[in-house]
Amino acid sequence: MFKIIRKEIFSPVTYMWEIEVPDIASSSKPGQFVIVHHNEKSERVPLTIADFDAERGTITLVIQVVGKTSKEMMSYEAGDSILDVAGPLGEASHIDKIGTVLFVGGGLGVAPIYPQLRAFKEKGNHTISIVGFRSKEIVFWEERFRYFSDELIITTDDGSYGEKGLVTEPLKRLISHGVVNLVVAIGPLVMMRACAEVTRPFGIKTIVSLNPIMVDGTGMCGSCRVSVGNEVKFACIDGPDMDGHIVNFDELLVRQKRFDKYEKIALKRFESSQ
Repeated sequence: MFKIIRKEIFSPVTYMWEIEVPDIASSSKPGQFVIVHHNEKSERVPLTIADFDAERGTITLVIQVVGKTSKEMMSYEAGDSILDVAGPLGEASHIDKIGTVLFVGGGLGVAPIYPQLRAFKEKGNHTISIVGFRSKEIVFWEERFRYFSDELIITTDDGSYGEKGLVTEPLKRLISHGVVNLVVAIGPLVMMRACAEVTRPFGIKTIVSLNPIMVDGTGMCGSCRVSVGNEVKFACIDGPDMDGHIVNFDELLVRQKRFDKYEKIALKRFESSQ
């Protein structure tokens, strides 16, 4: 059993857990993920590590309610314990001193991009961050990003904070007027695909973090397979970081919807039982 030592609500459907898992905290690296199994009857949920602290022995997860399991998990409070946390899993992000690195985070993707931002900044890179949200009310971790970003741009869909519009607008403006050596984009699939299309004409390497449906998380089931260029890769062992310019997003978007019907049924049953 692993204790939740802190919980924070970011929005009606987004929350944060800080979990006491010393072994995972001491070996985690930016870009890796864990699989959470919160009770004996639950499914196993892959979640990218949003922060880790080896001294405290904790990892931080930011979770969005998208179905029955994530909604059930939201009822857990600080002091409660969950059954199992497996990890760290996946390939760590490649962190080097390369010049200017531009980070684009959309919604929940803001959380897993943070460890990469911190690591690239600590390597001596010039860092620019663009983070996008639907509205001001759900903006989180602004101060964390300001601390490690040489420049921070916040966008909101409704214009209630920062720039109004999509993250792709300042992305295109920045890469058109300055040298950018690498773009890291994490968020919804449609956002990552859009970012890759913006950077493609400029030939700027663009890394996206894929979190497709997983079962075992060790490369055995093949559920998280994705076409990258002429290869089939498994996000759990070959990723989650992938070259955004050669990911087959059309195929991935279709695969992500294959259990929609059953997820809606499970959520409806859970809500009716409460």
